Amino acid sequence: MKTGTHPKYGAVKVTCSCGNIFETASTIGKPELHVEVCSSCHPFYTGKQKVMDTAGRIDKFRQRYSNKRGTASA
Repeated sequence: MKTGTHPKYGAVKVTCSCGNIFETASTIGKPELHVEVCSSCHPFYTGKQKVMDTAGRIDKFRQRYSNKRGTASA
């Protein structure tokens, strides 16, 4: 294996806009990293995820395809 081809892998202090601070490892080359969303404030991880149903599109889709069954062609 060649030496000197891989970047340095070191500790990085990550600061989120919500105020959460944690430490991880990265090849970014900087001692600090600022992010907008982390696992403490992201809706998917917090369980506060909202499904935006504009103009009832989800209901229209369910009504249109709820009674139809897939047919297998031979």
